[in-house]
Amino acid sequence: MLRVVCVDDERAALKNVLALCARIPEISDAQGFAGAEEALAWLRGHSCDLALLDICLPGMDGIALAKKIRELQPETGIVFVTGYARYAVDAWAIHACGYVMKPATPERLREEVAHALSLRAPREEDRPAAHIQVKTFGSFDVLVDGEPVRFRRAKAKELLAYLVERQGREITREEAYRALWEKETYDRPAQKQLDVILRSLRETLTEYGIGEMFSMRRGGISVVPGTFSCDMYRFLLGDASAVGAYRGEYMTAYSWASLQEAFLERKVENPKQRMNNEE
Repeated sequence: MLRVVCVDDERAALKNVLALCARIPEISDAQGFAGAEEALAWLRGHSCDLALLDICLPGMDGIALAKKIRELQPETGIVFVTGYARYAVDAWAIHACGYVMKPATPERLREEVAHALSLRAPREEDRPAAHIQVKTFGSFDVLVDGEPVRFRRAKAKELLAYLVERQGREITREEAYRALWEKETYDRPAQKQLDVILRSLRETLTEYGIGEMFSMRRGGISVVPGTFSCDMYRFLLGDASAVGAYRGEYMTAYSWASLQEAFLERKVENPKQRMNNEE
């Protein structure tokens, strides 16, 4: 079940989205707000699985609001509900999991809710014993029933690592290419180069019987978090064993992982600081 936050300064649009949410069985609670600050105040005291955001908001716009929400609750899915297609590039840049044009229809909203559910990592206590384990602390590895997966191409393994870090949020092929090769130009030869890596990744996952952890849609590519156990995901959920297992190293082979490593380090330091203050 999903707890949803809807933010739109247009009263009629907000009322419409809330009414649509009420008709979707997977949504257990939907809160509506007319502005960013109002929504953030509520989110500081409540958890949220999915945020449905207008982009054109007074004061803080929807893109900035999405970034604030991610700072508060990194696992929250973001879907933009807007009347302007021109903001799509900005939306994908922050790894939104959906983009709905106004007026929102029941069919489109159900699609995005279903997609958000497919990406959501279950709570560890609700998850059965892991068949697929993903290790991100130290070096990156994937294990199936305890045995490591052998990738034919190093870039295929790196692509999967990058998708794991995105936590189920879709990325475009262009974004994937730029992350793996750190190049700006995404031309036809680059597309073919990436196609080889995507094909290799899918073949490897299929060979090991774990193809369900990878998703390729028209809009982009992603992993499906609910299909595997990941130390980093459990860390973010506050799992004590995962927090204790972190030793300050995260996906050490990949330069793009340094930002997430710094974020994890801050998550470790904050509880220590609170303990010192209490003493």
